[in-house]
Amino acid sequence: MALYQENDLRIYNSLTRKKESFEALNAPHLGLYVCGPTVYNDVHLGNCRTFISFDLVYRYLTHLGYKVRYVRNITDAGHLENDADEGEDKISQRARLEKLEPMEIVQKYTLGFHQIMEKFNAHPPTIEPTATGHIVEQIQMIEKILEAGLAYEVNGSVYFDVAKYNQSNDYGKLSGRKIEELISGTRELDAQSEKRNPLDFAIWKKAAPSHIQRWQSPWSEGFPGWHLECSVMSTKYLGPTFDIHGGGMDLKFPHHECEIAQNKASQGSEGVRYWMHGNMLTLNGQRMSKSTGNTLLPLELFTGNTEKLEKGFHPTVVRFFMMQAHYGSQLDFSNEALLAAEKGYHKLMDAWQKLQNAQAGSNGEFSVSEWRQRCYAAMNDDFNSPVLIAHLFEAVRFINSAEGAQLALNAKDLELLRQTFHDFLFDVLGLEEISESQGGEKLDQVMQVLIELRAQARADRDFALSDAIRDKLAAAGVALKDGKDGTTYTLEN
Repeated sequence: MALYQENDLRIYNSLTRKKESFEALNAPHLGLYVCGPTVYNDVHLGNCRTFISFDLVYRYLTHLGYKVRYVRNITDAGHLENDADEGEDKISQRARLEKLEPMEIVQKYTLGFHQIMEKFNAHPPTIEPTATGHIVEQIQMIEKILEAGLAYEVNGSVYFDVAKYNQSNDYGKLSGRKIEELISGTRELDAQSEKRNPLDFAIWKKAAPSHIQRWQSPWSEGFPGWHLECSVMSTKYLGPTFDIHGGGMDLKFPHHECEIAQNKASQGSEGVRYWMHGNMLTLNGQRMSKSTGNTLLPLELFTGNTEKLEKGFHPTVVRFFMMQAHYGSQLDFSNEALLAAEKGYHKLMDAWQKLQNAQAGSNGEFSVSEWRQRCYAAMNDDFNSPVLIAHLFEAVRFINSAEGAQLALNAKDLELLRQTFHDFLFDVLGLEEISESQGGEKLDQVMQVLIELRAQARADRDFALSDAIRDKLAAAGVALKDGKDGTTYTLEN
C-alpha cells in the first residue's frame, strides 16, 4: 500500500476557506500548477518563499507516492499586469534600460532565477512552459470565450465581460469579494476607455507603437492579457480539471479570480479543485518595498553584503528558517531570527551525525513508531512544517540524551528512527548538510592575515593594492564586509 493511501492529507482550500481531505483526481497521478516569476528583474525573497513553500508541497506529495506532474510557468511576455491597459510593460522597460532585446532580458533573469532556486535546493518543475511559447493556444482560448459571448472586441483589443459572466457565475468566489463592492470601489471609466465596465480585463491587447513584444492575431497585432497564460498552460498540461493550483496570496485577486472565470467561460469547468496560497514576507517587521529601501535580495542574504545583516547565511539555513513558519502565515526576516535558525539547523545536523554512529541497546521510553506517526500527522495537517520540525527536535533531545553511542532502542527501531529522520530532514524539508564553520580554523587564520594586509594598504593609501586584495578574494568566492567593528568575510555559495 502506498503512503498516500495510509495518510489522510488535509489541505486548506482557499476556494472553500476550510481544510479538506485531499483526494487526487486520478491517483497515483497528481497535477500541481504554480504561478512562476515574471522574468524582468532579479527574483526577490517573497517569490523565493512561495516557490520554496510549493517545493515542500511537491516533495511531500512525491514522498507519499504520488506521481506528480509539477508545472510552473515563466512569464516572459510583457503584459500590462495592473490591468490599467496603459503604459509600458516591465520587460520592455527593463530592455530599454539595459539596452537589450526583451528576450535577452528574459534569458538573463530566467537563468538567474534558476540559479537561486538551485541554491535553495528546490526541485525544478517537471514542465516549465513559457507564455511566449503558447501564443497560439492563448488565441484559441480567446476565440472560445468570444464564442461563449463572454468577451467583446474593441479596436483590436478583446476584453472579458465580467458583468455578463457574473449573471450565471460568481466572479469573486475565490477572494470572497462581491461584484457590487468591487464596482463601487473602482473609479469611473473615462471617455477614452474601451471597456464597458471598469472590472472588465483585457485578454488580448492591441499593441501601442512603443510596445516591443507583439504577435499577430485575428483582432490585431498585439499581446495576450496577463491572466490568460496560466489558464492556458495549466489546462494544457494538466487537463481541464486538475488537482492543485498554488501561488502567492497577492495573486488571489485579480489573477486567480480571472483564471477561474476564463476557465469556466472557455471550457465550462473552473479547472482547479484545491487552491493554495502562500503568505508574504516582511523584513524587520516592515513590509518589503523597493521604494522605502526595506528590501533584501537572495544573494545579499547569502553573502551578508548588506547593512541589514551582520553576516551571510547559507541557503539551506535560510530554507530551514522559512520552514519554521507555516506557508500560510506571514514570516518576518531579521538578523536575530536567522542566527537562531542557524543554531537550530546545526543542532539538527549534529543529531543526524550522532544517529549515524549510534548503536542499538535495550528499549527505553521513546516510541519511534508513535513519534513517526506524529511527524506524518504534522505534514498531513496542511503541510505543517513548523510542527514537523518541533517533532524532529523531540528526536534530537532523545539522541542527545544517550550516554555514549548506545541508544535505548532495539535494532529495528533504531533503523526506523534513522530512516524517518532522514526522510523528513532531507527528502521532505529539502535541507542539505553543511559544516558548522564554512571556512575552518586554518582558513580563518589565512583570512585574518589578508584582512590585516588590506587594512595596512589602506592606511598607507595604497588603494590599488587594497582593492586588488578585495577583488581577487571576490573572484575566488570570498566576500569582505567592512563594518564599524572591523572587516569580516563570508564564503559565497
